[in-house]
Amino acid sequence: MKTEKQKMLSGEYYLANDAELIKERTDCKRLLHKLNITEYVVGDGTKAVLAELLPNAPASIYIEPPFHCDYGYNMICGENVYFNVNCVVLDVMPVTIGNNVFFAPGVQVYTATHPLDAVERRSKENAEPITIGNDCWIGGGAIICPGVTIGNRCVIGAGAVVTRDIPDDSLAVGNPARVIRKLGKEEKLV
Repeated sequence: MKTEKQKMLSGEYYLANDAELIKERTDCKRLLHKLNITEYVVGDGTKAVLAELLPNAPASIYIEPPFHCDYGYNMICGENVYFNVNCVVLDVMPVTIGNNVFFAPGVQVYTATHPLDAVERRSKENAEPITIGNDCWIGGGAIICPGVTIGNRCVIGAGAVVTRDIPDDSLAVGNPARVIRKLGKEEKLV
């Protein structure tokens, strides 16, 4: 018999009010309090908090507080990842982020989802993983929805709502986000 955490991590419906999951989210909130309040000015203390909060991220990760996430351990980051202020990552399932990825202020990344049926939604939830490739720039206020993969070298415009996969080398904008052009080495972004 699977635990609720095992169900959660496999994308099955699970009960979020499970004692183990509540404890893990509470532990995460304590670390976020340190990051967002106690260690608000980025320094050596911040690096220690980030190492504990995000055990699957290298020391090169840079987060400008305030920042919010559910668990922390489900964020798998490459080198040189930067989160600007007010970013939210609901990491119920893995959020895999490549190298050299920049998140502008207010970006929201949601792996968590719920049944459409109102009665089921009262007690069940689940999640779908998100993958963001290398060398991406996610514009301010963008929302990345459950199950999305964003390819390498993509730019997601400010305020975009990404509801489906975005192929490599794409500029995607709008709600829902759609690719408006391909990006190449000759492109200059301003």
